[in-house]
Formats: sequence, C-alpha cells, structure tokens
Amino acid sequence: MSLLFETIRLEDGVFMNLDYHNLRFNKSRETLFGLKDWLSLENLLVVPSDCKTGTYKCIVSYSTSIFEIEIIPYQKRVIESLKLVEDNTISYSHKYSDRSHLLELMNMRSDCDDILIVKDGYITDTSFSNIVFFDGEKWVTPAQPLLRGTMRESLLTRNLIEEADITFDDLKKFKEARLINAMLPLDTGIAMRIENIRYQR
Repeated sequence: MSLLFETIRLEDGVFMNLDYHNLRFNKSRETLFGLKDWLSLENLLVVPSDCKTGTYKCIVSYSTSIFEIEIIPYQKRVIESLKLVEDNTISYSHKYSDRSHLLELMNMRSDCDDILIVKDGYITDTSFSNIVFFDGEKWVTPAQPLLRGTMRESLLTRNLIEEADITFDDLKKFKEARLINAMLPLDTGIAMRIENIRYQR
C-alpha cells in the first residue's frame, strides 16, 4: 500500500490546525491498518531553530508508523485557470502519496494551470486543493469532495463555509472561487475568476 502523508502549515513557529490533522491521521491509521492507538502529532513534531519565522510546509509521511518528517520553505502556487475534467472512477478518500491517477488527469489540462475534477456530474476538487465558491453572500464548497481537507473541515466547523452539491451549470451563480488546503486558508486562498474555469467536452 502507498504511503500516506499529512501536509501541515508551520507559521512563525506554530503548527496550524493540528486537531484536524490529528483526527485525519489517526482515522486513516485505524481505517487502513487497524491501529487504534492515538498518536498526537504535536508530540512528534519539532520546530527547527531556523524555521521559527515565516511560512513552511511540514510533510509527515507514514503508514503503520512515521516514515519521514520533512519541513521545507513554502511557496504559493500561481494558478489562474482550471480545466474541468470528468472522471467517475477516481477515488482519493485518503491522502495517499501515490497521486498517479491525479497526474494522469493533469495531463488533460491543456493550456490551463490545473484541473477541477467532475465526478458523477458534481464538482469535487482540484489536483491539490478543495475549492470554495462565493455567491455574493456566503462561501459554498462541494458537498462531495474527493478528499475532506483539514482546512475545509475547520471552516465548516466554524460555519465560515457551507456545503452544497455543485454542477457545472451552477457555476454561473457564483462571483468568485478560491482554492483552499492546509497551506491556503480562506482569506489567503488562491483566488479564481469563474470565467477561468473552462469545460470542454
């Protein structure tokens, strides 16, 4: 089985959203490997002396045990356009290191920067993030994502976003989209113009 990983934002010496990473990390260990011992990531992570200011990406690779912990400088991606691609077979309910299926779909993005995957008629996720849409009053995220990201779960818990089934035809209702993940909070997520989400059958 492929390794799994957690990507955790390290901001000015503080690991962010650890409760949500702990929950997904331990649920995955139990579901996939039958491990019921709860491991607390805060007891396993150490902030290097040269990483106490600024933004870093902490990657925890694991299966039945921790394989590697890596901390690297974070650089925000530049994403200005998304290609909608359909795939009714894709499954990514756990954060696997093996992203070969996603990479195959990425090859279909033509001149766009990334993809937005449609499964069974509903919009799900990009290749690396969840997505939220703004209708002028509230932020809405697809109710059927491929992966329930930690930032997405945090925002839902705090009632800052809400879930809804979203199809391609629904996009015209929205004014803006943002890409969110552990490294991209809602307020600094990658902003996306709706007209730059393209669908070519």
